[in-house]
Amino acid sequence: MEELLSLRRLTFSFPRQKPVFADLSLTVHKGEFVSVIGASGCGKSTLFKAIAGLLAPIQGEISLQGCAPGKNRLGQIAYMPQQDLLLPWRTVLDNCLLPLEIKGRAGKDKAASALDMLERFGLAGYEFAYPHELSGGMRQRAAFLRTLMTGGQLMLLDEPFGALDAMTKREMHRWLLELWGELGRTVMFITHDLEEAILLSDRIFLMPPCSVGPLQELNVGLPRPRRLQMNYEPGFVSLRAELERRLYETRIV
Repeated sequence: MEELLSLRRLTFSFPRQKPVFADLSLTVHKGEFVSVIGASGCGKSTLFKAIAGLLAPIQGEISLQGCAPGKNRLGQIAYMPQQDLLLPWRTVLDNCLLPLEIKGRAGKDKAASALDMLERFGLAGYEFAYPHELSGGMRQRAAFLRTLMTGGQLMLLDEPFGALDAMTKREMHRWLLELWGELGRTVMFITHDLEEAILLSDRIFLMPPCSVGPLQELNVGLPRPRRLQMNYEPGFVSLRAELERRLYETRIV
């Protein structure tokens, strides 16, 4: 598979503090869906911000398609933080067009394209609604579409479903599994939900606690397309048991 992202011995710390993470290395291939899991405070969100160019590592290399990413890394990498951060004074359509406006590429043709995407995202009829008029799942879909409109090949999704109730989260899993296959984008995904990580991912990276030790990697290996019913199949249950064992042994949980 073609390499898209490579991190080599990446280290980050805030001034006068011990490293948040140290000596992290990983490779993500084009078209993959990989998840990053670990205890709160182990540096998952900080890692994503470093990849996106929002924070500067003190050591190590970040390579995107074999080259160091440019300064405007958010033009190459799409980043969706934990909160949807939809602008409350803008409609759903205007929120989704924001990345194009920033790039100076918004226009009637782009608006028509965004309207088409809103229909695919299950938001037809809500293009002129405001964020407070949407359900939690709809807000996350709008935020995901806005992230997609940046055009970045690599999408960094930081616990996008963490604040949703269990039923809405399951529906979002079904929706994302269907959509991801069509989009052909590469996704890195932070989650604390082990079943979510297994269901969505090709590979799972386990962040070490307290910046000690290397990343661990678990190859999921379940066939695609994925189905929600896989959660109850023996292979899925076995993977969860293996993931829990590794987490326990490294004291991540």
